[in-house]
Amino acid sequence: MSYQSAPEGDGPMMVASIGGTSVARVDGYLTGGRPGAEKDARVPFLSRRSVRIIGGFVLPIILLAAWQIASTSGAFSSAQLPSPTMVVEAAVDLAQRGLLGLYIAISTQRVLIGFACGALLGLVFGALVGLSRLWDIFFSSTLSAIRAVPSLAWVPLLILWFKIGEESKVILIAIGAFFPVYTTVAASLRHVDRHLVEAGRAFGLRGVRLFTTVQLPFVLPSVISGLRLALAQSWLFLVAAELIASSMGLGFLLSDSANNGRTDRLFLAIILLAIIGKLTDSLVGIFERWSTRRWG
Repeated sequence: MSYQSAPEGDGPMMVASIGGTSVARVDGYLTGGRPGAEKDARVPFLSRRSVRIIGGFVLPIILLAAWQIASTSGAFSSAQLPSPTMVVEAAVDLAQRGLLGLYIAISTQRVLIGFACGALLGLVFGALVGLSRLWDIFFSSTLSAIRAVPSLAWVPLLILWFKIGEESKVILIAIGAFFPVYTTVAASLRHVDRHLVEAGRAFGLRGVRLFTTVQLPFVLPSVISGLRLALAQSWLFLVAAELIASSMGLGFLLSDSANNGRTDRLFLAIILLAIIGKLTDSLVGIFERWSTRRWG
């Protein structure tokens, strides 16, 4: 094996011959004997993030094309399957009336408030049950029974207590967000490494400081997973609340469109729920990356 140094316009280059094959090292990058290989090594054609973003649009584009073909083939009537153009026209019509943005804002506000309340309570109760045997005995059986109650079973009771107002909807969403966070936090805290906890206590950490400094960072991936499930549950419970007891919002748009035979608006509401749900989930993903850098 032989080495040869040579000056290069962008920086020093080391050329080595291994078994008759030349390998160049330019500014820390190894390339083969193919001309221009050092440029490929330094400037990848597509980053991993770009591939992920572009790849994520492939299936929606395929589904959109299939939807367009199916809606214009004559196999379905416009009442059964409206075309994408009809759905866009319905969105424009609602936007011009000032209803589309209002419905989106109201539903999003309900979800965010209910999710914040439910997730915070889930974190508190999950920590109590996961860290204390006494609170585990006191709470776990009752909360497990309440968790088994279907979401729609709460609607008549909440309407009876809080009427058709914001309180009933936010409370229902908070119930939906509570249990995923509570379950994941309680289960993960039971499996925190005891040696890690003892090390924290050796440094004088107790109570809330021990939880926030040692135990919570250890179970952070599970907590994030619980938050993502809670956010998805929040949108499910929102639709359940607005389908039955609402005069505004995306859930109301679903029920009103179904009652009036407006399939185009029905599709619009479903697509908006999917898009906004994905956007809010992406926000949790951003928080996950930040928290991993901060405490991971």
